[in-house]
Amino acid sequence: MKISWRTILLWTLPALVIGFFLWQGTFVSVAGNAGANTASTRMTYGRFLEYLDAGRVISVDLYEGGRTAIVQAVDPDLENRVQRMRVDLPANSPELIAKLREANISLDAHPIRNDGALWGFLGNLLFPILLIAALFFLFRRSSNIPGGPGQAMNFGKSRARFQMEAKTGVTFDDVAGIDEAKEELQEIVTFLKQPEKFTAVGARIPKGVLLVGPPGTGKTLLAKAIAGEAGVPFFSISGSEFVEMFVGVGASRVRDLFKKAKENAPCLIFIDEIDAVGRQRGAGIGGGNDEREQTLNQLLTEMDGFEGNTGIIVIAATNRPDVLDSALMRPGRFDRQTIVDAPDFKGRLAILEVHARNKKLAPEVSLEGIARRTPGFSGADLANLLNEAAILTARRRKEAISMLEIDDAVDRVVAGMEGTPLVDSKSKRLIAYHEVGHAIVGTLVEAHDPVQKVTLIPRGQAQGLTWFMPSEEQGLIAKSQLMARIAGAMGGRAAEEEIFGYDEVTTGAGGDLQQVTELARQMVTRFGMSDLGPLSLEGQEGEVFLGGGLMTRAEYSEEVAARIDKQVREIAEQGHNLARQIIRDNREVIDRLVDLLIDKETIDGEEFRQIVAEYTRVPEKERFVPQL
Repeated sequence: MKISWRTILLWTLPALVIGFFLWQGTFVSVAGNAGANTASTRMTYGRFLEYLDAGRVISVDLYEGGRTAIVQAVDPDLENRVQRMRVDLPANSPELIAKLREANISLDAHPIRNDGALWGFLGNLLFPILLIAALFFLFRRSSNIPGGPGQAMNFGKSRARFQMEAKTGVTFDDVAGIDEAKEELQEIVTFLKQPEKFTAVGARIPKGVLLVGPPGTGKTLLAKAIAGEAGVPFFSISGSEFVEMFVGVGASRVRDLFKKAKENAPCLIFIDEIDAVGRQRGAGIGGGNDEREQTLNQLLTEMDGFEGNTGIIVIAATNRPDVLDSALMRPGRFDRQTIVDAPDFKGRLAILEVHARNKKLAPEVSLEGIARRTPGFSGADLANLLNEAAILTARRRKEAISMLEIDDAVDRVVAGMEGTPLVDSKSKRLIAYHEVGHAIVGTLVEAHDPVQKVTLIPRGQAQGLTWFMPSEEQGLIAKSQLMARIAGAMGGRAAEEEIFGYDEVTTGAGGDLQQVTELARQMVTRFGMSDLGPLSLEGQEGEVFLGGGLMTRAEYSEEVAARIDKQVREIAEQGHNLARQIIRDNREVIDRLVDLLIDKETIDGEEFRQIVAEYTRVPEKERFVPQL
């Protein structure tokens, strides 16, 4: 069993303290009385006087100032042999000395020894020495622990991880799906390796590159790739590591970081989550954070101040560019702002190919099909998707990842963990009608995304799910598509009302109604898709630290607000009425789909559309088209 040094100290220090006091109380006193403890037996004072009167005492040695005596006397009980015995004498007995002299007995007085005082002084000195040595040892060991007491003198030192030649194991070949951002950053590497190629035409090296994008899109991965490709000294630090509870520590760390960087120029500095230290100054409620603002001021000065930072390239990453200080964003500090956005279809396919290198996939697995099924997924989401599929494969004791594991992994990532299937009951049938209502409206309404799957297997908080798969990448969304989505979201509530009656509707449509209301309000107030005309009546919601959300101010009159509410209600009601009409007109196919769904618990999109086509046989041009 391995015993740590903390455990040794924990047991050693109390033992030293206890041993010290025991030693002070026993050993020192024994050392001071060593001469008086040489006798093996003791004699009472009365018997000593009897021996003295009988003439049996031969000699007397006095110790401790006359308080103790070692007597040599003839013992009649031991055949008159001479014995050495110890006698405790009274404090005041001058007549005893006179009596001993009259009896002509050998008398000797020994002075008090100072050994006890010496040992006491050494003992008092030894314990503080041991205590100081133990604390010094503890201090030295804790100095190697991040955040330990030994770091008290290093508050102002930079905590950046430094690598003379960064060996991250990541190159640009490992980065996929963000080709535009990768191309810009490859120029940075070329600047560092072949600066004369650019300086010959008067170009100067960028001072800073800001990577902006949603979480999981590959900003930190790009920084690792730059470090792995550049072959120059590399400093990496998080924005939160600058700021401490003591004012001025962050600014000191910034100075120390750039001092080290200048000593190793040309080099790279990577600051992850720079919004932790680069937020707008003086924008907080009641004033800004002094420590963060001082740190930001020092960072601004070091990046582009009086002295400059020739040969140092700062790469920073954030998913909150809207909160950064404008002085930090200007050219000369961050010359480039590289957008690292969610990948498109080709990007997702390239990312899947990278993460599938070390995965054993079954022959029927199509990475293109996975890429089409995952619009909006980031690189981190796709990596997690394949990892979840691999975990499911190992759990099911299969040798290769199949499409079944891929499908389950997509559901797991998007909707959550699979729950216990519902038993056949009224609740299960109601949920089946609710989900089929979504699917049938989405299938028959023009401009709606096609159904991918309908299932009654609970996932997360949902008791059933209907999946829709966009047929193509949607950068811009038309008004007809928004109306189709509103009608599709109302399909579940409409099915409950038409099948079970208004009094039997459930809370299952709560999330759908919230989605419909938000989408309809955006159509009216932001996209200008209502009778109010092409007006943008509401901007993006501000953050709390900018004052947003605390003191809201209406940007329109109460009359316009009432008209907005009316338009939102009309859009929602139109989608609701359209969904109810579709449910009434297709009751027969809905009943069959519900029976099939209860039996199988999952219907894929292709089978669903085939069954609907058997009953409806409506030409494509006559499908329901929502109008506003």
